[in-house]
Amino acid sequence: MNQEWIAVTDRKQCGGEFLKTVQTLAGQGLKTIILREKDLSEEEYGELAARCMEICRKTGASLTLHKYFHAARGLGADRIHLPYPVFRENAGKIDQHIHVSTSIHAPGEAVEAERMGAEFVIAGHIFQTDCKKGVPPRGLEFLRETVQSVSIPVYAIGGITPYNIGDVLDTGAAGGCMMSGFMKSPKIIDKP
Repeated sequence: MNQEWIAVTDRKQCGGEFLKTVQTLAGQGLKTIILREKDLSEEEYGELAARCMEICRKTGASLTLHKYFHAARGLGADRIHLPYPVFRENAGKIDQHIHVSTSIHAPGEAVEAERMGAEFVIAGHIFQTDCKKGVPPRGLEFLRETVQSVSIPVYAIGGITPYNIGDVLDTGAAGGCMMSGFMKSPKIIDKP
């Protein structure tokens, strides 16, 4: 099992068919796949999410929708990941049966997210990454402080790879999130 990993999608980075990539990821026993397609309208996102949910249902994989909680409700999704400002604004409005997570950039945000009912948080960015060019990474000490500030699981994002996941886990984090690696090579964590 690969429960310490969360795949974050970006269909524009896939070398091949996006749904085929999702299908490959769905068979790997990840903690979850976060369908993060920020450029889509809520309607377009809902259509793609329905197709991905069907793939994940067939394999028993966990799929977490991103940002559009109205689409999540309409599709009967049981998981949603929200950007921190959206989470703060809407935490009390989300159906009780939906598991909610959020992204944070400070230990205090993690504390507030836990108090407001987040199941887990994603903390970042930890290492240098092309997604955040020119923005200094927060580093492993930030991750360690965040982990120590809450009792819910903390997952790291930003430059996380199979080569540095050990350092991430050494901070007490529950695991790491990877976008580019999974989108370009969905079986990356199964390689030596």
